[in-house]
Amino acid sequence: MLIPGLRRLIGLYAVRENDPVLAAAQFQALARQILMLYAFLGLNAVGLAYAHYGLAPDWIVVGPPVVLLLAVGGRSLAWIRAARRPLQGRQAFARLRMVNRFTVILGLSASFWASLLYGYGNSASDMHVVFFLTITMMFCMQCLAHLRSAAHILTTIAVPYCVYFLAIGEPMVQMAVVSYVLVLIGSTAMQSFAYRDFCHLVDLTAENGRLALTDMLTGLPNRRAFTARLEEAVAGAAATGGRFGVGMIDLDGFKPVNDSLGHGAGDAVLREVAARLEGAGLGWVARLGGDEFGLIVEGDADLDAAGRRICGLLGQPYLLREGTAQIGASVGFARFPEAAANADTLVDRADFALYHAKTCRRGSAVCFAPAHEAALRRDAAIEQALRRADLPREFHLLYQPIVDAVSGRVEAYEALARWQSPTLGAVSPADFIPVAERSGLIRDLTKAMLAQALDAMHRWSPDRRLSFNLSAHDIAAPESVDGLTAIVVASGIDPSRIVFEVTESGLMRDLGDANRALASLKALGVKIALDDFGTGYSSLSYLQRLPVDRLKIDRSFVTRLTEDATSLAIVRSILDLCRHLDLDCVVEGIETADQMLLLRSVGCRMMQGYLFHRPMPADAIPAFEASAAEPTRWPGPRSEAA
Repeated sequence: MLIPGLRRLIGLYAVRENDPVLAAAQFQALARQILMLYAFLGLNAVGLAYAHYGLAPDWIVVGPPVVLLLAVGGRSLAWIRAARRPLQGRQAFARLRMVNRFTVILGLSASFWASLLYGYGNSASDMHVVFFLTITMMFCMQCLAHLRSAAHILTTIAVPYCVYFLAIGEPMVQMAVVSYVLVLIGSTAMQSFAYRDFCHLVDLTAENGRLALTDMLTGLPNRRAFTARLEEAVAGAAATGGRFGVGMIDLDGFKPVNDSLGHGAGDAVLREVAARLEGAGLGWVARLGGDEFGLIVEGDADLDAAGRRICGLLGQPYLLREGTAQIGASVGFARFPEAAANADTLVDRADFALYHAKTCRRGSAVCFAPAHEAALRRDAAIEQALRRADLPREFHLLYQPIVDAVSGRVEAYEALARWQSPTLGAVSPADFIPVAERSGLIRDLTKAMLAQALDAMHRWSPDRRLSFNLSAHDIAAPESVDGLTAIVVASGIDPSRIVFEVTESGLMRDLGDANRALASLKALGVKIALDDFGTGYSSLSYLQRLPVDRLKIDRSFVTRLTEDATSLAIVRSILDLCRHLDLDCVVEGIETADQMLLLRSVGCRMMQGYLFHRPMPADAIPAFEASAAEPTRWPGPRSEAA
């Protein structure tokens, strides 16, 4: 009993090194208050010395205050320097232990000096000494309240001096000391409560800080934590000449899981993805938001091998309560310092590699390479030219016919944007459209091209329709849809002559928002076509939930139509589906007469491709229609891709 009790007693005066977060908070609190302690102590000491000058010997009155002022002045400078760079861990513990030691030295020295002055002069001078000890001691204890061990040291130092003054003091001094003792007891109790609250607040703050850096769904670090960790990695590698890799991971086919199985299943998939990535032990993993994850791979690891492993792990089936889900993953890597020398640019490079993977090699990993640097510069030049472009003057439309291959009638024309930049020359749509989408400029481009197409329709036959492509960004927000609606209404064109084409990949962003946007356009009276049908992930669920009027079968099924029975079977199945759902169907990419005849034999009528005509300017349409009276008059096979 004696030894444990003694240990507990000693513990009251020691800095406990079991909570580095608390120690850091104590240091920060002391850094704000200890300068006030030193200033108050120094001023009171000067006042006490001044009051006793001439009453007590000079060596007692002058010497100790000078030493005291030098000591607190030096410590004040040290604290000012330390406060500029908050300490953590062992450094914070060491500083707190130093505070304890200095509290012992300063408390004993000041008390002993004041007691030496007691008895010189009259009763008023003696009361001044008592008040110096009591008031100064109480203020110092308040300043040290966040370091309970230091406050306990001061309390302990005060006890023998209270006994001393009770024994030798006059009645007024004794009454003052008794009052001080009572205040000291109450103050110690209040400080204990305040310290407990302080510790609780530090715990809550630390927990809130942890939560602020944690993704609540998966338990992984979040984007803020990822950014901080990446900056630390960059600083560390730059200082040591090290290397590391940054990975951006995006799930392929995750949106259909939410759409078909529900958001609960989607959340379960994300948790399982997080568990698989952490369990792989490839590096430091974070969830950046949605279905995007970040990875920091320390050292000179093989990023291609890491990417293959990630794609393999995340491509395995997910057994859920709602059913089995199957998704994939695309990964983009960038290595420090080859790809970039700062955190922001590293992320941009990894993002570009991810974009390249999703565009060209979906379901695989791509590491940023010099060729990507050239593509980035090209895209940057295109974006700058786009931002400066006079859209109505630099952009124009070509029109490719959609024909009824049985009757020979032209049903519609698809508008295709072309750009002749004064600085870059002719820029391919395959280059400028992705840049316009990533930069957010696609909405302005869409509006300008739609207005141009509707103006051209005034010179067409009233039974000709316009097929116009919309980006996912064009239907992502209500104000974008309102802008398209306003352009259609202002044109005076019958909305039923307009077909807006959207792609499956564009709808994957948010099926709910897409449904609302397309329903709003349908209310205007336009038709909706689902472009590139069959190349997405969940086409049938889209047909069930979206207000679609027409399907456009992707050209990839037509290329090998005459040699591949599977392609023909897929086209036949889609045609049957359209007949049962009362949907129009258009087949794209017709290049040869054999393809046309084979498609006609399975019931396809609406076709589009180079066999019928290349995209043409608006003023070439009348001549084309005059030559297209019969299906047998379509040109022969073409070798160029539609």
